[in-house]
Amino acid sequence: MTRQRSSRRKGRGYRTRRVNFREPAQRFLIVCEGERTEPNYFNSFRVPKLVIHAKGYGLSPNDLVKKAEDERRSDDYDQVWCVFDRDHCGAEVFNAAIQQAQNLGIQVAYSNEAFELWYLLHFHYYNTAVSRHEYAAKLGDLLGHPYQKNCTTIFEELHARQKDAIRNAERLLSQYLPPNPAADNPSTTVHKLVEQLNKYARH
Repeated sequence: MTRQRSSRRKGRGYRTRRVNFREPAQRFLIVCEGERTEPNYFNSFRVPKLVIHAKGYGLSPNDLVKKAEDERRSDDYDQVWCVFDRDHCGAEVFNAAIQQAQNLGIQVAYSNEAFELWYLLHFHYYNTAVSRHEYAAKLGDLLGHPYQKNCTTIFEELHARQKDAIRNAERLLSQYLPPNPAADNPSTTVHKLVEQLNKYARH
């Protein structure tokens, strides 16, 4: 009697198929000082729709931290971030807002002096103070067109240079030991939020 061969080869059956499991994307609440500039940037990340909830409120840093705490209670978020600038904020108020956020388990992506420093770092390493009034002109020269503060396409324009910006921001922070965010001009921690979001980005 001829022995029938199995129609399934060893290691090729249904039970032996490898299944690729992906970590579920975390949900980010990003509460921004700027009403449009920062939300426009973060909402442009190439991530699943439910990952990012970024909103701008036009509040002072300490009021923004309180707002983030209130918003956190309204839904289930894995990471909560505040995004604000040194700008015209007093030094003690600025540092106190960062400390207050950390005490509440809220992370901070701050910039000294303004959020546009993060954009500039996509092009060059800056380790000398740049007035917030100079950012627009510098960005216009680098982008090749006038910089519009509430631009909705800035993420796409800068995306190819993002790794350079992260490297420049890290290098900049490393020179301030011990760190004093209100006095460390220029400095930014926006790259830390960007790195977290990139874990869930579609390429």
